[in-house]
Amino acid sequence: MGIKAALPRYELYLYSAVLAGALIWAGSWIFEASSDNVNRKAFKESVKPGWHYFGRKMDVADFEWMMWFSTFRNHILFALTGHVIFAKIFTLLAPKHRPLIFAAYGGIAVLVTMGWTFMTLVVSHCIILYSVALVKKKWMCFAAGLSTLASIKLEPYNSWQEALVTGSFDLQDILFYGGCGFSIMRCMSFALENCDRKEGNYTFSDLLKYNFYLPFFFFGPIMTFDRFHAQANNTQLTRKEREMWNITTKALLHLGVILVVDVFFHYLYILTIPSDMKLVNKLSDSCLAGLAYSNLVYDWIKAAVMFGVINTVATLDHLDPPQPPKCITMLYVFAETHFDRGINDWLCKYVYDYIGENHDKIFKELLATVCTFAVTTLWLGPCELVYIWSFFNCFGLNFELWVAKFFSIPPFSIMEGAMGEAMSRRIRGVFNAANFWAIVLYNVLSLNSLEFAKLVGRRIIFKGFPLSTLSVLLVTYCGVQLVKERERQQALLEDPDPVKPVDDGKEKAE
Repeated sequence: MGIKAALPRYELYLYSAVLAGALIWAGSWIFEASSDNVNRKAFKESVKPGWHYFGRKMDVADFEWMMWFSTFRNHILFALTGHVIFAKIFTLLAPKHRPLIFAAYGGIAVLVTMGWTFMTLVVSHCIILYSVALVKKKWMCFAAGLSTLASIKLEPYNSWQEALVTGSFDLQDILFYGGCGFSIMRCMSFALENCDRKEGNYTFSDLLKYNFYLPFFFFGPIMTFDRFHAQANNTQLTRKEREMWNITTKALLHLGVILVVDVFFHYLYILTIPSDMKLVNKLSDSCLAGLAYSNLVYDWIKAAVMFGVINTVATLDHLDPPQPPKCITMLYVFAETHFDRGINDWLCKYVYDYIGENHDKIFKELLATVCTFAVTTLWLGPCELVYIWSFFNCFGLNFELWVAKFFSIPPFSIMEGAMGEAMSRRIRGVFNAANFWAIVLYNVLSLNSLEFAKLVGRRIIFKGFPLSTLSVLLVTYCGVQLVKERERQQALLEDPDPVKPVDDGKEKAE
């Protein structure tokens, strides 16, 4: 139904009150579980002494967060600050050679950090995929790119390559997989864009300039070659009104979020608790639902902050990088679910949209989603957990289309047309609430464990039925309706009068 399906104001206030109360209730359960079990033996490795001011231990279970904002914070800041200063100076001196300057600094930083063997490996990947790109056959680019990606994701090839470059410090194995993986995906983007170029070919130097842009090199996000090439070679380097103010505001916002998350980790051990299944089995259904939801929210916050820091640097370089992912709270359909917008944009452009086209044909959509999640599985690293995650998310994406197709035929379409827009929105909200928890359960298994996801699903859907099941769906329904209201208001701001009546008489006269 249309975006004008507004609900009464008092109804939205009621939804807000129910949602706020439920979040506070679940948060209190998690806080109690964290405080009462802080000295458990199972918590010893992941709950460490925190800030002196709080006098409490801190959840340090997420290595990636601690790496970015604690253990290797100074190294990352040093590298990014050096890039900003180096890029700014030489951009003022030689704006036409910005991409070359970016690549030179990035190449030197990678060489110093990882050594000449890693550099040789990455350049060899570039040479292989550039050679294939000259043939201008997309299937060959995909075959070469995915084979190269498989070489760092599958045994025994990945262990052999990793042994060439690892050694001197703890972060090197992570930088190896991140650097090689993102490099190969960028090379594939270059190759596929070269196939679409009608006259001539892009040069090998264009590929190196694209691939060795340091802020994106190790941790992403991926920016497709066509966008990067156009923006990096733009010599009209002007700022929009208040752009520097917005960049500064976002940087301060990221800093504030980092501090808030660290404070929360002193009181809510949302990452450590799910790893202790003995404790998890003793928790209430409300606490389990809160844990599952909060883990996905945290993963979104982590992605938003990490990509946000990198994007701030890229924006200073006059680039328009992929934005952080959409908040998990705002998601109630599988079609919009992703935690890395760069990878999502890459997959949509070269696989999902390319095969699925308009996404209105059941068979094409099935083929498109299977191919998309096949590539995603290889990107994440094939294993049992990734297979399960890919299967259920692929199923969810297709099931949405099947349900939409089913309810678009009579008599369902006639019944929906006869009811008011507000009632249609309420009914759709019920299905969206159930879909939201399918998204949560299908994705929490990749963040925590299969055992934790199975326990949450069993407790909420089966053992907790009907009280826990209906309570969780009611709270989720309230959240979905608030999200729909926000989307409605944003749509009206973008197009205040989306349906304009046509004056037939005037049209005929003209």
